[in-house]
Amino acid sequence: MQDMEHDLKVLLVGALALEDITPDEIGSDEPLFGAGLGLDSIDGLELGVALRKAYGIQIDAVGEELRTAFSSVRCLARFVQARLEVKPC
Repeated sequence: MQDMEHDLKVLLVGALALEDITPDEIGSDEPLFGAGLGLDSIDGLELGVALRKAYGIQIDAVGEELRTAFSSVRCLARFVQARLEVKPC
């Protein structure tokens, strides 16, 4: 799971062009939105597109489950991993 977390941190920095931060500076439990990394709703949309491109996963409409999944890198890693495990062959 730590590899997935690191990969997602790299994806965050690259996809969102976060110039003032490196992947290693992002805490796995740090909030992604608001206080913490400070992402906004547009960043969330861009992150969703990047996840679809990188992992080929479908992201459903916004709901409580999705808000929880996008709350931190660790939660996002669990979400992506779960989507990858149920993806058809």
